Amino acid sequence: MNILVTGGAGFIGSYICKALLKKGHHVMVLDNLDPQIHGEHAQWPYYMPEGTENYIGDVRDRELVRQLLAKSDAVIHLAAAVGVGQSMYKIEHYCSVSVMGTAILLEEIIPIREKIRKIIVASSMSIYGEGLYRKKSGELVMNPSTRPLAQMEAGNWELQGDNHEELIPVPVTEDKPLKPESIYAVNKRDQEEMVLAFGKAYKIPSVAFRMFNVYGAYQALNNPYTGVAAIFSNKLLNDEQPMVFEDGKQRRDFVHVEDVANAYALAIENNGGDGLAMNLGSGRSISISEIATCLAAILGKEIKPIVTHKFRDGDIRNCFADISLIKSKLGWEPKWEFEEGVKTMTDWLISEKDNAQKTDSVEELKKMGLLK
Repeated sequence: MNILVTGGAGFIGSYICKALLKKGHHVMVLDNLDPQIHGEHAQWPYYMPEGTENYIGDVRDRELVRQLLAKSDAVIHLAAAVGVGQSMYKIEHYCSVSVMGTAILLEEIIPIREKIRKIIVASSMSIYGEGLYRKKSGELVMNPSTRPLAQMEAGNWELQGDNHEELIPVPVTEDKPLKPESIYAVNKRDQEEMVLAFGKAYKIPSVAFRMFNVYGAYQALNNPYTGVAAIFSNKLLNDEQPMVFEDGKQRRDFVHVEDVANAYALAIENNGGDGLAMNLGSGRSISISEIATCLAAILGKEIKPIVTHKFRDGDIRNCFADISLIKSKLGWEPKWEFEEGVKTMTDWLISEKDNAQKTDSVEELKKMGLLK
């Protein structure tokens, strides 16, 4: 197929393009080479696989999108503004790129809808808000309440139920009610629901992947709003202590980027996930402090993280994936355990030492009153 990948020059997009090329597809990439991700005077990144047909441009450029769709059989829509904290004060930009960009893309598909065989959109675990919990009795808490400000200020980090009973985190399933806690998460929910509703209405097979924390080589180290693994790596390469919010025991799901790319390539050729939103994670949880310790070890740095006991507005405590649905519908399985997956980043991280500029989003969050 001829596949258009929006945002395809990003970290995740480059791996997806590589996986598609390997399967014999022709890949067109539309990317604006955002300086926050690619640096000033950005050019196509060195890690892009050979063989893609590349276009610099904005997903909101209706004429360019129309031209590229005319040559496409399928669309993988990754283009979005990325960064939970930043989304809370650059609201118009985030909504414009992510939501209006998706709207323009879908509108331009309408006249050629009969030739488009698949749309896959990148959603996010952030749309859940807090993950899934259960009481000691075994009863599931599908829609846990946000932790009260007074509780957070007192340093009581765990979620509590009735009578201050501590709730136990469990893997989150796709039927959990969505409760986005940031503008970024709201945008991701909108992108997901727009694509799935559009696909249903126009009978175009559509899939949404709720991606958890993706890690791997080539993640943007100099973007202070990127994933935590990259942020911590940047700090360690500059011989600085990573800053861990709360007590560092909050748990997330980290999935290797090669596993993510394989899922997209499977979904393009397989109809098992059509019409569905599916978790795309490792199915395993790891604490934020463990992430910092593991990265320090592979880089040979005897640097411990700073556990700040501070918190950001909209932060959740725990969220990690139940991946039963994607396994059953697509036959997909993650291949990388976190400890082994991180080792694949070692040579690349060391090679990036001289390019890792000091970055810090903390001061900006403080200035905006978003860090407590």
